[in-house]
Amino acid sequence: MYSPSTPLPAASAAAAPAGRTAAPPLDLAGLVGPDGWARLPAAVRRRFAAGHADTVYEGHLDLACSALGRCFARLAGILGGPLTPVRARDVPTCVRVHGDGQGGVVWERRFAGAAGAAARVVRSTKLRGPGATVIERTDGGLAMLLDVYEEQGALVFRSRCFFWSLGRWRLPIPGWLTPGVCRVEHRDAGNGRFRFTLEMVHPLWGRSFHQTGLFTDPEEA
Repeated sequence: MYSPSTPLPAASAAAAPAGRTAAPPLDLAGLVGPDGWARLPAAVRRRFAAGHADTVYEGHLDLACSALGRCFARLAGILGGPLTPVRARDVPTCVRVHGDGQGGVVWERRFAGAAGAAARVVRSTKLRGPGATVIERTDGGLAMLLDVYEEQGALVFRSRCFFWSLGRWRLPIPGWLTPGVCRVEHRDAGNGRFRFTLEMVHPLWGRSFHQTGLFTDPEEA
């Protein structure tokens, strides 16, 4: 059973001391297990392979959130929360995925702004968690513990709990004070494309966020 006081791997530190060997890259194949990993399409396995090269995916997202979700997004934004209060369809989005040099994988999403508005950038880092879990953490310390598994040919991340981390301190956040259970699905769409879908459902107030859209693999040089 996970406890927010459980020390995280060294990869979660802000920077590795000089001379220390970097942590091994996040190995989702090992966390999903050989049977589930084999059921994923080859394109999904390639995109999430350990030590994958830095990549930029481009596509469009439909962004929706409830009134409660907008409040959570604005409050969490103070701590670098990766959610956006924007409600819009077909938003041009660029996603940069790269290693953090310490075993984690950074997902940086850039949403194009409306006419005259600046683009919005949200970022989080996925790290190896305790047991067969993943930790996704913002730069400001908001984090969630995730299970990762294959489901009907898609790679799925589903939150167990949320907490705030400061150094080695872990402060659990009650479920009713979060946007709810987070489920992220990566489903291959063929021809070098995939569909990303994020949904968060609050235990009392229902769906707080829904984001979905198609993205394209970069052209090979």
